[in-house]
Amino acid sequence: MKPKELLRLVWLNMTQNKFKAVMTSIGIIAGAATIVMVIAIGKGGQADVADQFKNLNAGAIDISYEGGNSGFGAGAAEMGSGEAGVTIMPGSMGNAGGADSGGAMGGSASGKETGGSYPGAGSSAGGVSPSGEEGSSAGGVFPGGGDGSAGGGLPGGEGEGTVPDFGGMNGIFGDGSDMEDRINQEKITLDDEDVQDIETFVTGISAVTISYTTRQTVDGGELEEAQSYTVAGVRSEYESISNLSLAAGSFLTDEDNENKEKVCVLGAEIAKEIFGSAIEAYGSVIYIDDRRYVISGVLEAMGTVASGISPDDSIFIPYETGVKYLVGTAVNPTITVIAEDAGSVDDVIMELTDVLAESYPNAEFTFEDAGSKMEAAEASNEILTMLLTAMAVIVFVVGGIGIMNVLFVSVKERTNEIGILKAIGCSERDILLEFLAEAAAISLIGGVLGSLLSLAITPVVQYLGVRVELSVPAFFLALLFAVGTGTIFGFYPAYKASRLVPVEALGTE
Repeated sequence: MKPKELLRLVWLNMTQNKFKAVMTSIGIIAGAATIVMVIAIGKGGQADVADQFKNLNAGAIDISYEGGNSGFGAGAAEMGSGEAGVTIMPGSMGNAGGADSGGAMGGSASGKETGGSYPGAGSSAGGVSPSGEEGSSAGGVFPGGGDGSAGGGLPGGEGEGTVPDFGGMNGIFGDGSDMEDRINQEKITLDDEDVQDIETFVTGISAVTISYTTRQTVDGGELEEAQSYTVAGVRSEYESISNLSLAAGSFLTDEDNENKEKVCVLGAEIAKEIFGSAIEAYGSVIYIDDRRYVISGVLEAMGTVASGISPDDSIFIPYETGVKYLVGTAVNPTITVIAEDAGSVDDVIMELTDVLAESYPNAEFTFEDAGSKMEAAEASNEILTMLLTAMAVIVFVVGGIGIMNVLFVSVKERTNEIGILKAIGCSERDILLEFLAEAAAISLIGGVLGSLLSLAITPVVQYLGVRVELSVPAFFLALLFAVGTGTIFGFYPAYKASRLVPVEALGTE
């Protein structure tokens, strides 16, 4: 049979059974649409990752600290004077002590009468290992050196005394045997000295900066009432480290930071929300915590998260300005270090750990590098793409099984036709090719309809917040999968049709 005659026969069979052909291809339609959307969503996810990290240096390392107070950081306020023996857990070694009692663990002030739990060195009770003063009366737990008359425990010097049963001294101070219990228990605030140490002792880095964030009420522009926004205290180098671009104006300067100027730079989304546009925002005024700030610049849309800060949704102010007017001593900054080589990030982190351990031996810091964030985002996108691909394969398999079933029915219905074709000289190969061509044609129609369906679905998916990037190769791949599925699943019914015996086929009712 000539190819032209074969195609004409396939066309006649399909046009005479249009409804059956369309219904047979429903699975292929769904599969083709799924293939197009899988590729489009996968590319959209890749574009999202690229946009999110386009301005983030792959060698960026963020250093932060999460810790508390060990119990000895309450400060001198806990050391005040008053009645005897009130304070048990002191905040720090201060010049405590008062008129009636030596303050807890007092240093230089003297107690006139009875000492507190840890009375200061003085004329009455001796304090905790005080030196140079005589304990002339009774009462100190750890009396000082000298001629202590009535002995408290552990006298220092010539006086004698008995060691008192303190009742759990180790319970207060700890026995020091488990250092892990003291990790991250002290209050630590990273500062300029730490930045200088890193710049001096850590090799393989190109830049270092320090920053922090806080939530503050902001008013001004088109806001009907004050809103809460993220305010970031940064230095001038933050602009280059985070690869920020300005739509209007200029970024914060070293002079702004030194003079604690009340100026700010707005992220793109905040500028749009408060003023409507970057042009309207530039040079305008907003009020942060009821203080007036002049807008010196507006950023372009970035999408990057650097040092835990999303530029689009943040207001940037000079570091020292924020410390003075907003956060004070409650600041909890992050140090950002840029490794010269993104491949040496792990080595830089090891050096940073060693340098910080010199200053803070009982602290563990958190290190986050941009490369890991990128890899995690890309891995998540790949997992999503794999899941969608698996779904597309399942849909295609179901569609292929549908085509196979329909072709089996078609072979049964057209047994007489097959017998006639064989009787007039058509070979088994011709019969096989006819049914394969019919399966491929049905699949091709399904692929085309599925591709058109994906175009209709795209706006709906985008409306749901999923980024979709349609591409021409995706449509060709969908058609290829469709025709391939129909051909593979149509082969066995076509083979069965080609193997029919003409006499038996003609005699079948």
